[in-house]
Formats: sequence, structure tokens, C-alpha cells
Amino acid sequence: MGRLTHRTAPACTYFVTTKTWHNRALFRVSEVAEILVSRCFAYRDRGAYLLHEFVVMPDHLHLLLTPSDSTTLEKAVQLIKGSSSHEIHELRGHRMEIWHPGFHDWTIRDSEDYKAKCKYIRMNPIQARLSERAEDWPYSSASGSFRLDVMPSTPGNTFRG
Repeated sequence: MGRLTHRTAPACTYFVTTKTWHNRALFRVSEVAEILVSRCFAYRDRGAYLLHEFVVMPDHLHLLLTPSDSTTLEKAVQLIKGSSSHEIHELRGHRMEIWHPGFHDWTIRDSEDYKAKCKYIRMNPIQARLSERAEDWPYSSASGSFRLDVMPSTPGNTFRG
């Protein structure tokens, strides 16, 4: 089976899901989950993408992001996965696989689609019975602990979240 191809268009927003290697619950360890969150924000702060919503689950990551004009969707995900793997390996002193290759993406089509994906991300820890309230999961944009980016209003995104 070949590699997944991703449709990318300038100034589009994407819902992205990527899993850990063999669905291991690596992000149950708080220091490992915190590394992933910090890597998501490090590249956002460097201007690689806008980060609108996210949730780190024990065995996967959901993101709602808009790549910058100079960053492809593939590059944005590679930055997050590659840098988090490197830092986790440094911290834990091992070389085990962290991420399953590739990712799944969904192009956000309109404001209703955007709102539905935001709700899905925020409800994920509740659905998985990891917390009773979305804001109680510390590795999520729903926690209120993180500064997120608003949905851009551009030719590719003619709607506002």
C-alpha cells in the first residue's frame, strides 16, 4: 500500500489526526504529553502554522491548524512529530518508535465544519473517559491554559470560526 497523499491548498485549515506507534499509550506519562504540547506551540510561535485547537490523547493527537504560506501541511506535522520524538528520546534515553507513519487530514470547509471539529477535539477526553469535563484535561486547548490562534479570514478560509 502506498503513502497517503494529502490535498493541500494555500490558507486552508485542517483537522489532523496522528497516532502513536502500535497505538501505545505513550502520552499517559505527563512529562511526555507536556513535551508534545510544547512542540506544538514552539513551531506555532515560530510562524509555521496557526494553532486553533488541539488535544493530546494517550495514543493519538488531534490538531486544528492552518499552515503558513511557507509551510505545507506535511511539513507542519513533520515538525511536531519529529521534534517531539527527538525530545522524548532525549528525556527517556531510548530510541523506541514514537509515531505511526503518516497522518489523516480533513480540510475544513465552512464554519459549521470548523465548529464540529472544535467540539470533537474538546469532547475527546470525555468520550474516552479521561475526564468528566473538557476543561479538566490538561493536554487540550479546552483547558483554557493556552493562547490559541483565531481562524484567519482569507481567500482560502472565507468563514470565521
